[in-house]
Amino acid sequence: MTLERDEIERYARHIVLPEIGGAGQQALKRARVLVVGAGGIGSPAILYLAAAGIGTIGVADDDTVSLSNLQRQVLHGTADLGRPKVDSAGDAVARLNPHVALVPHRLRLAAENAAPLLADYDMVLDGSDNFATRFLLADLCAAAARPLVSAAVNRFAGSLTTLLPFRDDNPSYRDLFPEPPPPGLVPSCAEAGILGVVTGILGTLAATEAIKLVTGIGKPLVGRLLMVDALDMRFQTITYRRRRQA
Repeated sequence: MTLERDEIERYARHIVLPEIGGAGQQALKRARVLVVGAGGIGSPAILYLAAAGIGTIGVADDDTVSLSNLQRQVLHGTADLGRPKVDSAGDAVARLNPHVALVPHRLRLAAENAAPLLADYDMVLDGSDNFATRFLLADLCAAAARPLVSAAVNRFAGSLTTLLPFRDDNPSYRDLFPEPPPPGLVPSCAEAGILGVVTGILGTLAATEAIKLVTGIGKPLVGRLLMVDALDMRFQTITYRRRRQA
């Protein structure tokens, strides 16, 4: 897939990087990435994936823009109040980069619709806000051999990992978290609050992982969980492994 003349200028700061170059930028243009959730994590992730030149970005979200979203969901603006998030996401991406196709999926991911959706994409970035979706995506991506970048936030903190359990002896999401916590144990952002910029930090880091996977550069967070504490500005990484069956 060749780059157009204006794309070469647009992505010049990528292309000059030896680790990416023209071949890496072409790989970004060919890539199809599904982002689940166009909220706090999904907003910066979608913007940076589009700016980087990911050719096709699918966005799965069934919500509409509300005023309380705008403290952190930078993909949307005041004029978008009441609109489907997938629609305002499409407008934002079109303004940013006309070479990127945003495919809207106005739906809430569930067991019955997730598998055929995943089949259309090379990888998934999970910016969802609930454990049920995170576990469902992790299980389905593992079964479909799709790389998954999984991010989560709460109050002043967040975490990020990359999952490739279908390769080598890499661990799965359930090796890290065997089961979802009981309902009500972990409060939602609406209940506990969230520092808006924390979603920006984790969304941008998640986009970084996706770009690394597409271009094959660096060392992704496979078997590692990055934990971010914005109050103390502390970044810590722990390792985890595949659990052996008894």
